[in-house]
Amino acid sequence: MGNRGMEELIPLVNRLQDALSGAGQSCGLHLPQVAVVGGQSAGKSSVLEHFVGRDFLPRGSGIVTRRPLILQLLSAHTEYAEFLHCKGKEFTDFDEVCKEIEAETRRLTGSNKGISPVPINLRIHSPHVLNLTLVDLPGITKVPVGDQPVDIEYQIRDMIMQFICKENCLILAVTPANTDLANSDALKLAKDVDPQGQRTIGVITKLDLMDEGTDARHILENRLLPLRRGYIGVVNRSQKDIDGKKDIKAALLAEEKFFLSHPAYKHMAERVGTPYLQRTLNQQLTNHIRDTLPAFRSHLQSQLLALNKEAVEYRQYSPDDPAHRTKTLLQLVQRWAVDFEKVFDGSGDKVETVNLSGGARINRIFHEQFPYELVKIECDERKMRREINYAIRNIHGVRTGLFTPDMAFEAIVKKQISRLKGPCMKFIDMVSKELITTVYQCINKLSSFPKLRDETERIVTNEIREQESKCRDQVSLLIDIQLAYINTKHEDFIGFTNAVYILSQVVIRKGWLTISNIGIMKGGAKEYWFILTAESLSWFKDDEEKEKKYMLPLDNLKLRDVERGFMSSKFVFAVFNTELRNVYKDYKWLELACNSLDELDSWKASLLRAGVYPEKVDGQGNGAPESFRDPQLERQVETIRNLVDSYMSIIYRTVRDLMPKTIMHLMINSVKEFISSELLAQLYALGECSALMHESPEQQGHREEVLRKHAALKEALTVIGEISTSTCTTPLPPPVDSSWIQPSSCSSPLSPTLLKNSVTGAKPAIRGHAPPVPRMPIPTGPTAVSRTDGLQQLASQPTRAPCVPR
Repeated sequence: MGNRGMEELIPLVNRLQDALSGAGQSCGLHLPQVAVVGGQSAGKSSVLEHFVGRDFLPRGSGIVTRRPLILQLLSAHTEYAEFLHCKGKEFTDFDEVCKEIEAETRRLTGSNKGISPVPINLRIHSPHVLNLTLVDLPGITKVPVGDQPVDIEYQIRDMIMQFICKENCLILAVTPANTDLANSDALKLAKDVDPQGQRTIGVITKLDLMDEGTDARHILENRLLPLRRGYIGVVNRSQKDIDGKKDIKAALLAEEKFFLSHPAYKHMAERVGTPYLQRTLNQQLTNHIRDTLPAFRSHLQSQLLALNKEAVEYRQYSPDDPAHRTKTLLQLVQRWAVDFEKVFDGSGDKVETVNLSGGARINRIFHEQFPYELVKIECDERKMRREINYAIRNIHGVRTGLFTPDMAFEAIVKKQISRLKGPCMKFIDMVSKELITTVYQCINKLSSFPKLRDETERIVTNEIREQESKCRDQVSLLIDIQLAYINTKHEDFIGFTNAVYILSQVVIRKGWLTISNIGIMKGGAKEYWFILTAESLSWFKDDEEKEKKYMLPLDNLKLRDVERGFMSSKFVFAVFNTELRNVYKDYKWLELACNSLDELDSWKASLLRAGVYPEKVDGQGNGAPESFRDPQLERQVETIRNLVDSYMSIIYRTVRDLMPKTIMHLMINSVKEFISSELLAQLYALGECSALMHESPEQQGHREEVLRKHAALKEALTVIGEISTSTCTTPLPPPVDSSWIQPSSCSSPLSPTLLKNSVTGAKPAIRGHAPPVPRMPIPTGPTAVSRTDGLQQLASQPTRAPCVPR
């Protein structure tokens, strides 16, 4: 075969592929191979059958190759075939090989022209082949037939691209000689992924079917439409020959005779034909494999290194050894306890970057969700004042109260403190849920032993529930302690005197109002920014409150309704002095207008809070609501409201501080301590150590897969170590101008006249024509094998005789 130093290289790479296949996957390694690309009926299958010397591929009209066929050719003393999906079965009848390919294709694609990217692996051992690994891909089609989808063209192109885009794949672009070469789909696809032409070899088929007077001499000489690696011409059997069962050996002899006798090709007969193509591919693939060996070795070593630690552990594991089971149980529980603690401490080996987990989620509950739950319980302001009002009046009974009663303050405060129990219990629920979620997340590390996982989960979850119950009792006790004694001497409590002062300073309401009773001569109605406090009503030019227009004291002021005018869209009320004094300049009353009825009611309620009440209307009793009849009562309500706010702010701060500490101590730390010190003892107390350490079927399969993969990688590295790279190689030809190949999305037809011009040597007038380039070097010495030798080897084979199994 030549290239002696590496003549076993392709079989070794096939061994490498077998080793990696034994691992159940290819470890992300793309092995060197030759992909055969071309349109439908371009002659791809015929080229492969000529390589083998046997009819073994399905035939028919339309798309026949509907799944990629990975074909490994191995030189051997006996002839047989084997499929990867039929391990251990040898096929000596190649008609059976054809039937098996058809059956396996139908298994995934159906019987109506569907396609699938899942490859079929076929290995053929024969004394009549050179070592090659080829991939026969579906022919490029344009129009869907049968049950093919409407985008069949793009599906096939995507499937082809999955193979030829890999740098370790040589591309065999097959184009019939009786079609436009410049419009070849195979060459366009190759150009897309291999623009420099370093991996593309052109094959011209059907040279014997060209129109009379035309030939492809200049194309095969790489003078017309050049490729970097050039073209090789072949002559396959015609459909008539196939139907007539013409023997492939006879076809090869006819091919040789055609090239030797044709005036355009006889001078290059040694550089065309199927045997030369086979030798060239063998040489190119061998060189390609040798060039990629360093990357192979590096990738395999990194894969092996990643598996070493796990493989060593699995190799030492003995499921039937009680001592080893006990040791493994101890190690697993200790490791799980450490991992569980790390999740809360934030020192885990893997940092989550997508979501919060473990301790971070509980921290968010402590400082975001729990304070939010406390804020949510703040009651409605009107409801709070009504409760205070009723409390004061109920405490006074039939008497008229002169002072603010302490009992009303205590009653309201205790009611507010009691309402804290709900958010605190919800807080405990949230933390308990996060603890159990974390247990579920960490427990997956024990999934190799289902019984151990289930028992650990049960014991730890029960402990969390028990600590949760203790925590609830403690929190209830904390709430009861706060209810037991209202400490009005707390340093942060404002006290009664400060509450009265605050009452005088507090802003009750702000908003825009229009003074509507100012005459036109004095400027007319204007809108101002009003601020109402317990002592005064002030208005400013705007809401920045920089320029104060007036401040009206609230003493002796009353509130009066004003009927809305027929054309007015405003809602109006008035304030006046009960002693008939002017309230503003020379005005006895001040009419204030707002934009909506709700706004009007809101201002009236605010004025009532400030002690400004409606005037009595004869025959209708007091116009004020029941809850605001007494100005003194309203001031007492406001005073207690301020006192309640001050005291509850102390309670809120205390609860926000104590609750996380209580839960941290009684739940989180207690559970962590239990896992690290008590969990193992409770597991041993079950008395079922052997049952706890019973492996799941998935874990057993994973362990065997890791060991198998580890052994496969070691074997693959051993195979690569056997390969000698001290060998001669054929240098890559110099670059050529391949701009004549259009992108795959457009086409540029090449007429048969252009091929005819090649006979006379006329210069074709096409874009992208390149000057002549040197012919591809002819192998000499040990690498050169004559066509006659190869044909004689094929001629020694019996015609379609069944081969004897080895």
